[in-house]
Amino acid sequence: MIELFHAPTPNGWKVSIMLAECELPFTLRRVKLNEGDQFRPEFLEISPNNRIPAIVDHEPQDTAGPLPVFESGAILTYLAEKTGRFLPSAPRARTAVNQWLMWQMSGLGPMLGQHGHFKLYAKEKLPYAIERYAAEAKRLYAVLDAQLERTGDCIAGDYSIADIACFPWVMTHKAQGFTLDDWPHVRRWYAALRARTRLQEGLAVGRDEVSPTGQFDDRARHNLFGAAAAGVERRKGQP
Repeated sequence: MIELFHAPTPNGWKVSIMLAECELPFTLRRVKLNEGDQFRPEFLEISPNNRIPAIVDHEPQDTAGPLPVFESGAILTYLAEKTGRFLPSAPRARTAVNQWLMWQMSGLGPMLGQHGHFKLYAKEKLPYAIERYAAEAKRLYAVLDAQLERTGDCIAGDYSIADIACFPWVMTHKAQGFTLDDWPHVRRWYAALRARTRLQEGLAVGRDEVSPTGQFDDRARHNLFGAAAAGVERRKGQP
């Protein structure tokens, strides 16, 4: 059995989608980010970077006891290797998937995350920050569009963890003020993936916890956006 430590964010949905697509049973552990659950010592034992998602596999292949895994890309790779699904074994195909998984982890997710923060959540709307991250987000959408023009239905050939990693971030496009009409190959890919039954099952995880955009009190803002300070305080046991 797998324990999934989850919150309803794009990174959280990557793993719940993967679990659904692999038909792996799991126990859901809700991490209430607004309340600072991510800084609790028991969670930091599993995810020392105080970020979701994380998993604990209670039936790992080495049978050496429960195995915790943190960071969404690492979890996707781990589950793909555990199940033999959504990550090719042939070296060239596997490299193609890993390249685009790393592209999402280092580019698409962080840049959309920064754009979303400054456009939707920051109390002070800074034009420079919003414009800078909007431009980078659009550049990355164009990179993805060009790749899908070359490859067709999926990012790196067959449906893979690269698609699973990218989809929940592209799902934020309307809230962030983008239209997929600007990137027709992304729009086609997005519609095809959204029609997948098990992907929808993964997206349903935690949906009841989604908060209206930007509606946070000061304590929630501190827990969500003052991560470095909050993490130090919590580790020291301060209130």
